[in-house]
Amino acid sequence: MKITGQLKRIVALAAATTILAGCTTIRDFLAPLGSGSEPESAAITPLEDRPRLDPISRNYFELASPDQAVVGEPQIVFTTEENTFPDLAREYGLGYDELVAANPGIDPWLPGAGTPVLLPTQYVIPDVPREGIVLNIASKRLFYFPHAEEGSPQVVLTYPIGIGRVGWETPLGSATVVSKARDPSWFVPASVRREHRELGDPLPSVVPPGPDNPLGKFVLKLDLPGYLIHGTNQPYGVGMRVSHGCVRLYPENIELLYELVGTGEKVMIINEPYLEGQRDGEFYFEGHAPLADDLISGEDHLQAIFSSLQSENAELSTVVDQEHVRAIAAESLGVPVRFQLAGTDEVMARARVIRNTVEPDPNMPTLEEVRALLEEPVEKVDIGEQVAVDE
Repeated sequence: MKITGQLKRIVALAAATTILAGCTTIRDFLAPLGSGSEPESAAITPLEDRPRLDPISRNYFELASPDQAVVGEPQIVFTTEENTFPDLAREYGLGYDELVAANPGIDPWLPGAGTPVLLPTQYVIPDVPREGIVLNIASKRLFYFPHAEEGSPQVVLTYPIGIGRVGWETPLGSATVVSKARDPSWFVPASVRREHRELGDPLPSVVPPGPDNPLGKFVLKLDLPGYLIHGTNQPYGVGMRVSHGCVRLYPENIELLYELVGTGEKVMIINEPYLEGQRDGEFYFEGHAPLADDLISGEDHLQAIFSSLQSENAELSTVVDQEHVRAIAAESLGVPVRFQLAGTDEVMARARVIRNTVEPDPNMPTLEEVRALLEEPVEKVDIGEQVAVDE
């Protein structure tokens, strides 16, 4: 496929999936609304008074310049009585953990009617070569950079991912897509069969294609033995640490990625809980809670950020309040913050308030079933990660 044709296909596919026409920060921002007093800043329009706009594209972003490092916008949606975080996450291109982190203090199962939920739909692009697939396990997010012709704008597609749980970590480093499979069979590893047998849930040695196959309908096999990028038949686990090391995507996302990625595509797997970048001359800092089994301390991750800032802009590095950045990192909201401003409240001041576009899914599990899926021991929802693949 020619590159121009590929980019046109990306645009068309992305357009087809684009939605058309209380975290502490939110609670603090809305507090004046409940008391009847004025907001702290008269220039900030209260959330309730802002127009409901169409949501931005969930996954597709075009870079205005080669040095643009931030894409998307933070958004706020007011929930209905039926909404839960799993269905909000999937509707707006997020993972479950991302939404929970951005909204501490809000019940993910019963947020209640009229609750403003912050959607962390703005992203700092990792500071690595922009080619192929980049997986940041700390943010549980995939970035894909299709090759662009000279003179054409670069685009990036980004998706939430499920990653390996503690003890079954997704490995770091470079890899390559070596093969692809549509409607794969799952060859269940002996260790996984033993786990399920001990839990009273025996598995066959081979699971054929179909709705019971936890690999979903599409698989990208890496040259790391036993590791895959694949779909899932349990989409409400996307964005969490639930696998034996493989990377899971929503079914609709892996289907698009499968069409765009060929064998030989480069894959880079990184672990960067803290990210910094700039757009339109403004600097942003995005902080995620470091993984529980991270071998690098949070402080060492932050020192890498401060060193990066110094190398990029020596003048800026002399005025950066490192304790202020540490305070933003400690909140771990996973939303880019313009850290030269007062704090995370600035996110709420510029967030896009959008229409709630979640529609009831007749095939969606009940609240009790989803809760059981996400809260039961991970051994019972894990899939093991081996598959028969062919070209």
